[in-house]
Amino acid sequence: MEEINLILAKNLKAFRENKKLSLEKVAELTGVSKTMIGQIERGESSPTITTIWKIANGLKISFSSLIDHPRPDTTVVLKSDIRTLTEDNGKYLVYPHFPFEADKRFEVYSIEIEAGGLHRADPHQEGTEEFLTIFGGELTVRLNDHEYILKDGDSIRFKADKPHAYLNTGGTLTRLSMILYYPN
Repeated sequence: MEEINLILAKNLKAFRENKKLSLEKVAELTGVSKTMIGQIERGESSPTITTIWKIANGLKISFSSLIDHPRPDTTVVLKSDIRTLTEDNGKYLVYPHFPFEADKRFEVYSIEIEAGGLHRADPHQEGTEEFLTIFGGELTVRLNDHEYILKDGDSIRFKADKPHAYLNTGGTLTRLSMILYYPN
């Protein structure tokens, strides 16, 4: 329980200072006394769940943002640490660098497709867009009745809420970056 109180103390103080709110203003917004807010920020209090909810609701932030470890300002993702996903007998490899997170509306992947490799994608949720940039090789993107041939340095953006496919039509490995952007 002590660790949660320390996390809560750090998160509440960081939020308040980031928003430039005084203890008095936080007390006014949340209905929790200025004294209690100060004690929580100093780690001198073990507030009830009800008190934490009052603070979260009053500040219009999530409950979990008060009690979870804060994300670091910098995240390094080593390719060797990524769990690779494969299809087409290993010809289509996906590296989820930044998978979907509830408070984000995007995810980031790098993809490698061997010569002749093909991936047929089912439609994503309505309004989803894909942003692809080719960093090596050649890629044919099939959308509806159209084919777009992209080479090193080319990019494409499209609505991904319809079936689509990726095919390496070149003779070498195709490398690309993919960002999936989800609507609200």
